[in-house]
Amino acid sequence: MFRIETDRARFREIVRGRIRKDLRKYLSTGELIGRAGDRTVSIPLPQIELPRFVFGENPSGRGRDGGEGGESNEGEAAEGEGPGGAGNQAGNHILEVEVDLDELAEMLGDELQLPNIKPRGVKELATDGGRYNGIRQTGPDSLRHFRRSYKNALLRSISSGIYDKDNPMVRPQRQDFRFRLRKSCPQPDSSAVVFHMMDVSGSMGREQKEIVRIKAFWIDTWLRSQYKNLEVVYIVHDAVARVVDHHTFFHLRESGGTKISSAYELCLKQIAERYRPEDWNIYPFHYSDGDNWSARDTELCVSMLRDEILPRVNQFCYGQVKSAHGSGQFKKDLDGALGAEEVLVTSSVNDKNDVPEAIRAFLGKGR
Repeated sequence: MFRIETDRARFREIVRGRIRKDLRKYLSTGELIGRAGDRTVSIPLPQIELPRFVFGENPSGRGRDGGEGGESNEGEAAEGEGPGGAGNQAGNHILEVEVDLDELAEMLGDELQLPNIKPRGVKELATDGGRYNGIRQTGPDSLRHFRRSYKNALLRSISSGIYDKDNPMVRPQRQDFRFRLRKSCPQPDSSAVVFHMMDVSGSMGREQKEIVRIKAFWIDTWLRSQYKNLEVVYIVHDAVARVVDHHTFFHLRESGGTKISSAYELCLKQIAERYRPEDWNIYPFHYSDGDNWSARDTELCVSMLRDEILPRVNQFCYGQVKSAHGSGQFKKDLDGALGAEEVLVTSSVNDKNDVPEAIRAFLGKGR
């Protein structure tokens, strides 16, 4: 049994080595996103099979019932027959391996050389921590401390003169019982909120949304490994912005014009009403093809970022996705007006191959 567990552990290491080797391929595809659960993700690995027992020919040439190896009591099936048809060529076997999201985040950090995030300022919420390292006289039976209870019973028996060394039986009574006590020790627990804001106007097509979906998955995976408490808010906008759920964010059909300031106003309202900068580490991410309805609205966006949003957040990230219908002007305007702001990070993605570098740009500062 020990040998089997050792072999399985070695195989798991081989599988994880394969994942690390091909991680950049997964960073640029949406293959993993549909297989992601709450804490694990299923990763398809072609050409790797888990060792297992299978039916086959007996090397000795003899079957268990004395017949020739490979014979069947029901008669042999003709070659090439069976449901779906049979062939004589080896198939490509794909194994789906369950990997914990924390482990996947560790692989991401190693691949892109991402630093651990240091929570900004005092944005740490105190949570009740502690250990069961104390003793008390009352408590539930599940927390009874056997050694201390027996010791008290023994001392009571000796002091009262009822202890018999020839028949050393000790019967604990209720007053002898002692119970484990959990001593409270407040511990800092960093909390963070992520705002994913996406332009869903007519110029943002299915390919652009898929790139946003991939980036958002890896960003959330990394930030969840850095914060125990992470909330995600999804905002979509065309000429008007609104908060939506995860499914709507990635499946809403594009339509309408573009007014970026509507998303920034809604994000700022959420921060003011629900996520005080004194208590939360705040990460807004905005995805667009760079179109905005007017230069005046772009000026309003720049003003809101400089005066209201950037002072309240750990980092603001703008990711511009290339579109056949988008001008790409908004990133140029942000870089020109706010390029000196360390809290602002912008990136351009022409296709899925640029996703890893965009993720590195967003997460590489450790803010």
